[in-house]
Amino acid sequence: MKNIRVKLTSLMIVSVILFSGCTTQKNNEVSAGAGANNKKTLTVATSFYPMYIFSLNVAKDIPNVKVINMTKPTTGCLHDYSITTDDMKTLDDSQVFVTNGADMESFMDKVTKQMPKLKVIDSSKGIKLIKGEGDEGYNPHLWVSISNGITQVKNIGQQLATIDPTNAQKYKENTDAYVVKLEAQRDKMHKSLDNIKNRDIVTFHEAFPYFAKEFNLNIVGVIEREPGSAPSAKELQETVEQVKKLKVKALFAEPQYPLKAVETIAKESGSKVYTLDPGVTGPMDADAYINIMNSNLKILEEALK
Repeated sequence: MKNIRVKLTSLMIVSVILFSGCTTQKNNEVSAGAGANNKKTLTVATSFYPMYIFSLNVAKDIPNVKVINMTKPTTGCLHDYSITTDDMKTLDDSQVFVTNGADMESFMDKVTKQMPKLKVIDSSKGIKLIKGEGDEGYNPHLWVSISNGITQVKNIGQQLATIDPTNAQKYKENTDAYVVKLEAQRDKMHKSLDNIKNRDIVTFHEAFPYFAKEFNLNIVGVIEREPGSAPSAKELQETVEQVKKLKVKALFAEPQYPLKAVETIAKESGSKVYTLDPGVTGPMDADAYINIMNSNLKILEEALK
């Protein structure tokens, strides 16, 4: 009888040890996942292409952070964009949403109302906005200026570090490294463009005011105030007369839109058509924004020198 009691007692002790060991392990896993976010993936959604490229650089090589783009890479600017059911599903599966701000994402009221727990990063903070034409409010094409792009990248890095403090140092290192690259590209463009005498340009739509301000270019005409709203015959003629009067040699189309109106003005005025890219579509590659700006530099050198 005594032997049986000893065996039962030993069995109970072993069971307690095993049970306690499992409980401790489980609690450690929950603590690591919820507190340090080491095992749970942080999904960062971006509103459209330039925000994706910026966020991709800020979150570079952080294993438990995934950056996805809400809209298709071919969407372009979010002018009058209607958010879809698929978009809402993407955001529902994400913890963070990186936006351009400056009213580019006109659908944000719907998002914040339906997803109050989604952490929204507004990358436009601290940027001085340019007033749009008439009653259009402020121009939202901030990222087309490299200086503004740098501010947006810093905003994204700082806010991600606050949301995900475990990876704060890595966000800072990535942000600093990318900013160095952006500053080098900006300096390269200033060195080439600052002494150009011919500074008058005609652009396709209102995507380039911040870019023009940064490099001291003078936008003397805009072919389509809003993409898809083709200019009337009167507006085309007024632009042709303006181009002739100012002896503008270069008209800048955009790769995302048809060339018909630009080609009409070029034919009537004797100007030449070039392509200037606002960086709203392109390869899903971390260096894409810098490559686009470098391509724009080569185009401007050819068109204005």
